[in-house]
Amino acid sequence: MKRHLFKTVLAGTLGIFLALQAQAANEIRVTYAGSMGVVMDKHLGPAFAEKEHLTYQGQGQGAYGMARLLASKKVVADVFVSITPGPMDILKQAGLIDSAVPVASTRMVIAYNPKGKFAPALAAAKEGKADAQPWWKVLQSPGLRFGRTDPVSDPQGQNIVFTLLLAENFYHQPGLAHRILGDVQNPQQVFAEGGLLTRLEAGQVDAASGYESATISAKLPYITLPDEINLSNPDMNEQWYSKVSFPVRDAAGKEKVLHTQPLVFYAAVLKNAPDAQAGRRFISFMQSVAGQQLLKDNGYGQPKGGVLYP
Repeated sequence: MKRHLFKTVLAGTLGIFLALQAQAANEIRVTYAGSMGVVMDKHLGPAFAEKEHLTYQGQGQGAYGMARLLASKKVVADVFVSITPGPMDILKQAGLIDSAVPVASTRMVIAYNPKGKFAPALAAAKEGKADAQPWWKVLQSPGLRFGRTDPVSDPQGQNIVFTLLLAENFYHQPGLAHRILGDVQNPQQVFAEGGLLTRLEAGQVDAASGYESATISAKLPYITLPDEINLSNPDMNEQWYSKVSFPVRDAAGKEKVLHTQPLVFYAAVLKNAPDAQAGRRFISFMQSVAGQQLLKDNGYGQPKGGVLYP
């Protein structure tokens, strides 16, 4: 009787194990920088899943925060897609990736709510009307609510600070960044990356930092910025981008100085991926003509630069 019960339990356990294996073999898990939510969950993920007859699961968050979750193994995935090399460095140091390939690029913009109180002034600045205030003056208007992401956990949160520090130099406006942003880590302005543009659409903020790619995906109006401050042009790095930096304090109170990095999206397969082969096929799909067209349709630029850690 006991032997029969043991065999029954063993068979049941084996059946569950095999079922979980089969489920994992038919699933692709992709983690990504939160700004990529639309293109990942509505375009690339579903298109790949249909092509490969798999189930797609996507999870987005600030890229540094997601990299730390992956490095600590609190989250397990097949693929990680980051913006800037910094989050990939965390996974490299944790021994979870060997290399990362560029799959797209973008640039910093100022997005705004088309129905908000300050929309006419921002639209006039966008169109460059002769009597319009420049965008950086409109953003200093009393009562304007500006949104951005956390500079400790998210590259976009860092990049808007860099953009405004560069704007100080470009427009000869000392102190401009502080007048618009307040303190670097200003809780009144900082929101989770995945929800920032949603808050903008809902009217909870009047204007926000944004990547052009995510802003186009969200179908929101935005103001383009000169190459000298939008962090998209590698030729500007030595003369402009590299000239600015700023300190932040992490959750433990430790201070570190941040420097600009290129606005390039990188993809990597994780060493503890449940299905590394599916992960590699997903990255190949992102690099393919079809994948690049989906990225382009959602506002992403061509990949720039080479492989990280070749």
